[in-house]
Amino acid sequence: MSAAQDAITGTNTCSPEQADDVYRLWSLFDNSSARIAHVDLGLRLIGSNAGFADVFGLSVKELPGVSLVDLVHVRARDALTQRLLSLARGERSRFSDRVAALTCTGRASTALTGIAVTNDEGRIDSLVVLLELEPEAGTDGAPPAPTGLRKPLTRMEALVLEGVAAGMSTVQLASKLFLSRGGVEYHVSALMKNLEAANRSELVSRAYSAGLFRMGSWPPLVTEGFVE
Repeated sequence: MSAAQDAITGTNTCSPEQADDVYRLWSLFDNSSARIAHVDLGLRLIGSNAGFADVFGLSVKELPGVSLVDLVHVRARDALTQRLLSLARGERSRFSDRVAALTCTGRASTALTGIAVTNDEGRIDSLVVLLELEPEAGTDGAPPAPTGLRKPLTRMEALVLEGVAAGMSTVQLASKLFLSRGGVEYHVSALMKNLEAANRSELVSRAYSAGLFRMGSWPPLVTEGFVE
């Protein structure tokens, strides 16, 4: 880990207890075709779902503590590190890039999207990374059917979810949507219950895993079919 990364986080490891908690969290995504990882501000993996781990021929339990940039080709590491650190420093809220991932079958071209995740105080506390492998020859590349949503979203819930996924704080959402802070938290709580998420980071991860957002959209936009 570089000095710049250490300066942001002050740590470069996760405890066994954290690893166990993350394993239990991300194992919930085993049936999802999305490839999602949760990354700390030192660019080390906190956890991932099985789809992400399978790309690299690893198990979900093996990933916590692994440096994300070590999973891509050496020539792509410096550029990817700078993009991820810009998220951690709050210089941007999202980026998408194509990198060469070191998969279990060799090097593969991969679309990587990084998203900054904020806590209730509006501070960036982690990153979410999504991988999309280029379709293999002979496949139509059709996206999988989305799953995981217990009931359709209300229009306001969709707007709140879009804001949370874009990294907006409660105060920012309240101002944008003309709600009180309590009103924002009410809708966030309803969303977490709907998607069975324990916090905002997990809410964003589950929303992407369930396919709620339009492909390639930024800021994130909820697909109309999920809004009642």
